[in-house]
Amino acid sequence: MLVESPPRESAEPAAAPAVSGRRALRPAGLAVAVAVLLLICVASIAVGAKSVPVSEVWHGLFHYSGTANDVIVRDVRVPRTLLGLVAGAGLGLAGAVMQALTRNPLADPGLLGINAGASAAVVSAITFLGVTSLGGYVWFAFAGAAVVSAAVYVLGGSRGATPVRLALAGTAATAALYGYINAVQLLDAAALERLRFWTVGSLSTADLRTILTILPFVAAGALLALLLARPLNAMEMGDDTARALGAHLTRTRVLAMLCVTLLCGAATAACGPIVFVGLMVPHVVRAVTGPDMRWVLPYCAVLAPVLLLGADVLGRVVTRPAELQVGIVTALIGGPVFIQLVRRKRMAQL
Repeated sequence: MLVESPPRESAEPAAAPAVSGRRALRPAGLAVAVAVLLLICVASIAVGAKSVPVSEVWHGLFHYSGTANDVIVRDVRVPRTLLGLVAGAGLGLAGAVMQALTRNPLADPGLLGINAGASAAVVSAITFLGVTSLGGYVWFAFAGAAVVSAAVYVLGGSRGATPVRLALAGTAATAALYGYINAVQLLDAAALERLRFWTVGSLSTADLRTILTILPFVAAGALLALLLARPLNAMEMGDDTARALGAHLTRTRVLAMLCVTLLCGAATAACGPIVFVGLMVPHVVRAVTGPDMRWVLPYCAVLAPVLLLGADVLGRVVTRPAELQVGIVTALIGGPVFIQLVRRKRMAQL
């Protein structure tokens, strides 16, 4: 006597409500993330080695009269907060694009040698050209990031570039450039002294000129990232599937590398190489939104500045009246959090 097995359709109906529920929560979650970002911005302006009451923050922003608190708010903390917003958005978007481009969940903007290229250019400018101002660092750092990105693409096979080849080429370039950086710093103590805060990663040297210098590059990179959301979604399913869906692989990879160079190059030029922001934030975002880049990218643009500014505020508070650089704080926070994310059995996959 034959007994019919029960239909195996229960998994799909169970998964469907979860997917539809996640989709319904995406806009609300983004609104909450924006609200959290606004609160972090207020904290970044009000909290520091010297706490400023909210009433004094308001006075410094809209009724500037040159008092000590007004100077702290408008001339020091507002530029610092704006730089954290711009650089954080750039690092978060760059990390999301890098992980989609290489199909590697451990990829970050440094994988293509961008941080190493920027650092090598700054070291060279200080040692051989005598550049001492942050305004000079920015242009050399951005140029170094762009040159190394182009070199990595050529070494990775140019038109035949694949995620694995790009990652290997970027790793090799990074190792060679950091060897050069260490050699120059050992030979030139003055360069080491001038570069030490920049290489750690800091927002403390923020000024309006630096922000206006990097803003067009970050804006262009962000726009390009959003335009690449659909082809990157297709590429995450594999090259063959992406071709079947009509994605142009070579063009998408070239534009994605250009996007990462604009975003990460500008942020690194202004703040130095800050780790874990571009690596960790996309993982947190995908746990909320799923792998759809059309939602991952806007979330990263909001939550990455939350992490960067929150780490900056924490660094100002824990060592009062001194200050812990934001690059150190993101490393201390990011390491344990990322380990926990990796250990989660249900961590969102690319």
